[in-house]
Amino acid sequence: QVQLVESGGGSVQAGGSLRLSCAASGRTISRYCMGWFRQAPGKEREGVAAINDDGDSTYYTDSVKGRFTIYQDNAKNTLYLQMNSVKPEDTAMYYCAAVSHPSPRACMSSMLAGFGYRGQGTQVTVSS
Repeated sequence: QVQLVESGGGSVQAGGSLRLSCAASGRTISRYCMGWFRQAPGKEREGVAAINDDGDSTYYTDSVKGRFTIYQDNAKNTLYLQMNSVKPEDTAMYYCAAVSHPSPRACMSSMLAGFGYRGQGTQVTVSS
């Protein structure tokens, strides 16, 4: 079992940057496909980004491509999401998740369906 704790959320103006962190404990994140999904009030969960267990394959939803970067530090057992050029539509609760699956795109689907492990979330608010 793995425990996930997100941090780094906050309020930022459009065009700014934030870096979200997800500290894992219990098991090493290199055993899992890791990812971030978000949920805004009144909206469905949306997959943001995922990275496979080897760290050599990633998936991004179209709306964040070129702006967000997912990466992990295995020595710190921590997953990150670097968010640049943020937009008001990025406002949401961001969740970190871990699933046992080799493909980032497929593991994101599993995360959205509620499989695997997830943290409690960190709020990101982008003002225009």
